[in-house]
Amino acid sequence: MAKNRSELVAEVAGKAGTSQAAVNSVLDALFEVFETSVAAGEKITIPGWLAVERTDRAARTGRNPQTGETIQIAAGHSVKLTAGSKLKAAVAKKK
Repeated sequence: MAKNRSELVAEVAGKAGTSQAAVNSVLDALFEVFETSVAAGEKITIPGWLAVERTDRAARTGRNPQTGETIQIAAGHSVKLTAGSKLKAAVAKKK
């Protein structure tokens, strides 16, 4: 079971009593703020629900699985999502 964006927009619009276009533009703005903030190294926290932050990944040595050759993997960044207490509690109830 998975919910795509259009299904999410339709459900939120129905619960909020607003148009799907309005919900869609709010989601676009929300994701744009997430993108710029996390790219700048800022942590975004929605208490009880989730936290999003950029993490640093150190350079490391890897191995090419086809040839077995040792390769150097450059340092980089990743994104870490952490579930908050309300989200964890909601998942625990669904057993």
